[in-house]
Order: sequence, then structure tokens, then C-alpha cells
Amino acid sequence: MINNSVSNMTGKASADRPWLNFYPEPFKNVEVPKMTVEAFLKMRNPDENRVAIEYYGCRYTWKQLWEQVDMAARALKVLGFGEEDRIPVFVQAVPAHYILLLAAERIGASILCRDDVPEELGFAIRKTTASTIFVHDYLSKEDEELFRNTTEITKVVKVSPFDYADKDRMPDYVLGEIASRYQTETETVEGDMTWEEFLNLGKDFQGEYRAPLSPDRPVFGAYTSGSTGVSKLVIHSSANIVAVAYQMSIFAPPAEVQEKWWLPILTPALIAATVSMTIFPLSAGQCVILDPFCPLGDIDIQFMKYKPNYWALIPMFCEILMKSERIPEDYDMSHLRSIGTGAEPMNDRKSREVEEFFHKHNCMATLSAGYGQSEGCSNFTLPNPMFPLEDGCVGMPMPATLIAVFDPETLEEKSYGELGEVCMNGPAKMLYYGGYSAAPLTERTLVMHPDGEVWLHTGDNGYITEHGIVHITGRGYPERFGGGILFMMRMESRMVEADGVRDGFFCFVPDAEHEGYFEPHLFVILDEGRTLEEVKPNILATLEKHEYPVEYYVIGERPYFHFKTNRKELTEEILAKRKK
Repeated sequence: MINNSVSNMTGKASADRPWLNFYPEPFKNVEVPKMTVEAFLKMRNPDENRVAIEYYGCRYTWKQLWEQVDMAARALKVLGFGEEDRIPVFVQAVPAHYILLLAAERIGASILCRDDVPEELGFAIRKTTASTIFVHDYLSKEDEELFRNTTEITKVVKVSPFDYADKDRMPDYVLGEIASRYQTETETVEGDMTWEEFLNLGKDFQGEYRAPLSPDRPVFGAYTSGSTGVSKLVIHSSANIVAVAYQMSIFAPPAEVQEKWWLPILTPALIAATVSMTIFPLSAGQCVILDPFCPLGDIDIQFMKYKPNYWALIPMFCEILMKSERIPEDYDMSHLRSIGTGAEPMNDRKSREVEEFFHKHNCMATLSAGYGQSEGCSNFTLPNPMFPLEDGCVGMPMPATLIAVFDPETLEEKSYGELGEVCMNGPAKMLYYGGYSAAPLTERTLVMHPDGEVWLHTGDNGYITEHGIVHITGRGYPERFGGGILFMMRMESRMVEADGVRDGFFCFVPDAEHEGYFEPHLFVILDEGRTLEEVKPNILATLEKHEYPVEYYVIGERPYFHFKTNRKELTEEILAKRKK
């Protein structure tokens, strides 16, 4: 029931916190425990015989997982790692990644992750003092030489995709995907070791290896995907990770039979994949199915094979399922307990289509949308099914998380319904940026406000309703020369309703003649048999004059980069053509 009383409202979301009206009484003043990730997971999973992780035919209990963590922690000490050190870890979502995260926490170190081209990985390595890196054993000879010649690396621990797996139970298409990773020449040289050889280093180590417990110490650093700008190194503590997982896990309903959470393809170098898509379900007692080598084109087959109860969907995965010709018309998806999307916003029409698709297959949950950023350890909001996914609706703030909207120049908080920069405050704020231009980037993002609180500035534009529901309208304030702000999600949601349009999106490109202004370029997917000439008037009818595209590009399907619509590369291509 919505409380419509506004007699005690100040008009400021940070003071009123109206979203708390939707939470049960015990959660309205919830205090997030400040503890290590290991302590939190052990508290939430006291039965060590319960399965924690499933990986290609093999299931591992908490007892087995903690044994691996212990050996890895000791082995890290043998290799010379200790408190405050950064450990470069460039692997997919395999068990070794999570073992290293927990082992690093035990010795007071942190892991540093990145998923990028070799030159950028080398740059990341140079931001550490490490002499050892962790990679997959399909690392090419050329890339290994690059790391050894341009960094201080002398030891390379090579993790096989088959470590912890039952190869005989892997589907042919997964084996094929793994085989494709070995197409370049590899080499084993002095200083290389397998994952098993690494763990063996810790078996006989008897020295002290546990650091004093410190939840506020850095434990996880990862680079943003760079899909909207320069890739930045975000540093988080154990307390940050626990804050997100705790706020999410208190709402995971208990189940008589252990439920399954499926994580396919997404790299753990994405903070959301490690925290809200793995640590959270683990803390909720679910069995996390790690499936990093599922080919993108076979995600529909793996989905039907695993029948997960929970799946951190993204719009790209929804597209694949909806286009699949292998999912029967009467296929029952009722095993899914919830359906929600993240990574990037969907326009209103696509949200309706996705929900209709799942409902057609007997998954009757209400589609939700999540919102968060790497800088806030991945998750800011939780779904509220009472409000439709319209005009960028992303749910309500988590119970211990504050979200408010401010004027980015004056730092004055906006009232309900007023547009401004969306900012977050709470226990999951990053510690700081590391790497290139760390200090000025941190200063620009973590800002002291007149209220004496340090707020995380997201760079996103949006508003909050009087019920505490957050709406994101786009990134920044891209202004068109001559007047008018370009609100991307509003424009896209209206544009795709035009007759003849199947899908589409905008790229806002810097105006060549007017510095500081932007021009909208439209990439559109037309219904079969329609032409741009006949559909263009329908598109213009949905837009205001200042939103009219300066160029149209008819494409066959959405291009993606790091699982998001590839606006960045398309914008760069337009700028490059302009220079010729």
C-alpha cells in the first residue's frame, strides 16, 4: 500500500527517504554489518556441506571451497604477496577467480582485474608492484612476452578452463568455445606454473599468513568497461562488497530445496558480475553455476539445460532468447523466480516485449530493472513491481542506500520530479579510483556536499518521485546548439514506437561547429520490407524539433561492446570520418 500522506515530507528525498514506506519495519533502519567477505559468507552459510559452486559437471561444497582458499592464501604468501599488495588476476568467472579474491582478503591483499586488450592489461600490471600474474593458459606467447618485457612480471600462474571441471561432461559447444581460445601459439617458460602447482606451494607452508581483520582495507579493484568513457580503476573494500550483498540477500526468500543462480559468459572483471551476481547469491545460500565458456550463440541451450531459478539477465541476453529458434513455443520457464535486467537501460517498448516473452513461457514474474555503477559496488536499487518500467524507472533505493538528485553545479538537492544529477551515499561507495589520474577523478566523483556528507556523483541525469522511485533519463546533460537537452532514454522510448521501427538507439556526437554541444545520430532497425524514406516521417513525429537526428543509419541488429550497446565505438567512427 502506498502512503500518500505528504504532511511530514520535506520535499527532499535524502531526508524523507520515502522508499522506506515499501519496506517491512525491521528493514527501515537496517544496519549493514561491517565485516570481511569471508566472515559474511560463513555467517550466511553455516552448513559447510552445502554446495556453493557448480562448474561444468562438478559441485563444490563450502568445506571444499574454504580448503582451496586456505591453500591459495598460503601459496600467495610463498610468492611474496602480503598486506596492501595488488595481485593481477585476468581470468574468466572460473572458481579460481573467487578463490583468489577470498585468499587475497585473508592475507590483507587485493586482486586487480581487467578484461581488455593486452596493452591495457600491461598498463594495469604496471600499477602494481607484482612479479606474479594469474591468467588463463591460453595466453598467447606474444602476449606473455609483452607482459614479461614491459612489466616486472617474472612468474605467470596459468589457470586452465578445465581446472575444477569434468571435461567429459562438458557439452561439445562449450569444448569448442574453449578450443577457440587456443588458436594462437602458447609457450611455457621458466617461471610459469599451473594452478595445481601454485596451490601445491601452499600445502607445506607453515608460516603466519593471515593479516589482521580489516573490512575497510582494499580487496577488489576492477576497471570499468569503458563503454561510456575512459576506463577507470575502481577500488573497493570487503565492507563495500558485504554492504551490497547484505542489502540484497535479506530479501532472498528461504527455499526448502537449494535454488540455482546461473552466471554465463559475463567476466568477473565487471564488478557487478563478481559482487551482485556471485557474492550476493552465495550469501543467499544459492548454488552458483559458473558458465564462463558458454558460447554466446548457445546461451539458449545452456539456459534450457540448467533451468536456473535466478539469472542476472541483461538486454543482450534477452535479445538472444527472444530470437532463438530452438526454444519451443510451449517451453516452460516457470523455474525462473524473477526476471530483471541490468547493465544498460531498455526502452519502454523493449521492456514490454521482454516481459511478454517470459509470460508467454509461463514465467509470470514482473520484469524489473536494476540500477547501479561500478563505483557503488554494482547495485543501488531493488525492484518495486508496483511501478511500471516507464521513463527510465529503475526501482527504489536499497534500504541502507541513499539516492538523491542534485544540481551538479550548486550541489543543491532537487525536489521530487525535478531533473538533476543522480547521486548515491551509503556503505557501498568505492574507496577511491586507482591508476591513471586517480586523484582528480576521485575528487570529481566523491564530493563533499553542504550537508557534510560525501556523495558519489554518478554522471547520470534523472529524478525521484515522491514515492521514492528512481528514474534515469540519460547520461549527463548533452545540449543541442540552439536550445534543448537530449534525454536519451526518453527519445529512444518514443522513437521506437514509430510505425515501421523495430528497434533503434541514438549516439550523441560532439557538434563539430559548436564546442560543448551535441548532435543526435540515429541508428535504426526497420521492420522487414520498410524503407527509411517511408518511415522517417513517423520517426520525426515522435520527437521534438531539437531531438531530430542529423544523420540516420539503417542497421540489421544492435552492436554490442562489453555487453552494452556499442555507442562509444560508433561515435568514434563518426568522429573519425569527420576528420577525413
